[in-house]
Amino acid sequence: MKKIFITGASSGIGNALAQEYAKRFANGKVIIGLVARRSERLQQLASELQTQHQITCAVYPLDVRDSTALEAAAQDFITRFGAPEIVIANAGVSRGTLTEYKEDTPAFQAIMDINVLGMVHTFQPFIAAMKQAGHGQLVGIASVAGIRGLPGAGAYSASKAAVINYLESLRVEMARDNIAVTTIAPGYIRSPMTNVNSYKMPFLMDVDVFAHKFAIAVESKRRFVVIPWQMGILARFMRLIPPYLWDFAMKKAPHKKRLDWDWL
Repeated sequence: MKKIFITGASSGIGNALAQEYAKRFANGKVIIGLVARRSERLQQLASELQTQHQITCAVYPLDVRDSTALEAAAQDFITRFGAPEIVIANAGVSRGTLTEYKEDTPAFQAIMDINVLGMVHTFQPFIAAMKQAGHGQLVGIASVAGIRGLPGAGAYSASKAAVINYLESLRVEMARDNIAVTTIAPGYIRSPMTNVNSYKMPFLMDVDVFAHKFAIAVESKRRFVVIPWQMGILARFMRLIPPYLWDFAMKKAPHKKRLDWDWL
């Protein structure tokens, strides 16, 4: 019996991952913990997965900024089902931000709290149980945006850069306890988070295709993977561009408009 815990499950990538794992382990072969802020959407998703694929779902409507609520959810899941094999920290938020506007400061705070600390809050309460079980896998959603700073997305780029480095540290820390840590860096994935973008998005991938490739990467216990692979090549190239060339290229690049919140 596979046990999987997913945050940000009510829409976008998180919803697609729940659908993917339900199909992969249908007919009672998986228990999925579903976490998101929107209770109605979670309940609807759980009902759909249970009806279509005959699996067990546990629903936890909460905000990942609330460490106490996440700890309670994790304890409930472990008590009822045992330590999960896979915990996926997917909950995230994006918004166009500009440092020059004082009113954007709360947005910087929220993005860092949700994207970075929300991931810590997700993983923390499961580690002891995974250590006791002698295995487990922690999977964090980063972004190609975390590789170089993008104009108009200072908060989002900074949060995803922090996520990439946090997961790298965590991977080394967990290795001796046989707990794998996987970093998934999506490029442009068709979802509510990208639907608001008015600019061209190279290698845009449908979310269900992404979820399938995600599951394969996790099953292989990849350390770091960019999806789609074309963005992986671009990401490697981005790392090599000298700062002065990056600045020149990005000076007039299109970017997300301010005040466009995208919640998952």
